[in-house]
Amino acid sequence: MTHPVSRTILLLDIERFSDRDDVEQAYLRRMLYDVTDRALETAGIDETLRTRADRGDSVMELIDANAPVTALLRALLTEVPVQLRAMNRMASRSAQMRLRGVVAGGYVAVDDLDGWVGSDLNHACRLLDAALLRAALRERPDDFALCVSDSVYQGVVRHDHPGVPAADFHQVTVGTKNGPLTAWLHGPVPPAGEDHGERGTGEAPGGSGDRPAPAARRGAPGPVLDVNGGSVSFGGGYVAGDQHGVSGGRVTGDVVMGGKTDGDRS
Repeated sequence: MTHPVSRTILLLDIERFSDRDDVEQAYLRRMLYDVTDRALETAGIDETLRTRADRGDSVMELIDANAPVTALLRALLTEVPVQLRAMNRMASRSAQMRLRGVVAGGYVAVDDLDGWVGSDLNHACRLLDAALLRAALRERPDDFALCVSDSVYQGVVRHDHPGVPAADFHQVTVGTKNGPLTAWLHGPVPPAGEDHGERGTGEAPGGSGDRPAPAARRGAPGPVLDVNGGSVSFGGGYVAGDQHGVSGGRVTGDVVMGGKTDGDRS
């Protein structure tokens, strides 16, 4: 095994890849390579500064530590959504591609079988597979959800470089079998009430009060009153008219809520 070396880790994964047939999967893999190559070229990272591993529905890039992470993040936040939008406009529904992405940093070694090993790489993969990041992508209109490791946030993002606005990243916690991982999600954090399994919770700066409650966010319906053609008046507290009983939360007939008037009593 080689000595561990410092690398920037880029992971990109296709949403719902296994739901497609073989032809669609082959097409999506080609598009994934194109999107990745163009993003890295935009960041000024040529092939001599990176090593790629293919994982079927995802791609893993080990990038030389001397390559600028700010340029990489800027390209991911700008170039990738543009590419996905252009590609998906021309693709059939079954061939459209949405991506989860992770940028992390750490030490990685290569073993005798050309495999990549290292706890930092393992942590990055767990961030990529986190239910929280999957939930975030479901809410994204631009087909891309990005998460960065705590080390990338502390070393790069929090300094608010041009094109990488720190305020757009929110701290989240991803639980794994090896313990919780702190990471930073770009864009809104999914509602706290949403089921992220055991692997993801998050809170935007300022507490949960900064986000709408899950019911309000999703437009959950309130109580429903069905009067079956009767009239409804609000203001007090009795039920009048021909009634057929109250059952299962439904009231039929004329419903008046408020103090009775002389007209009501007649």
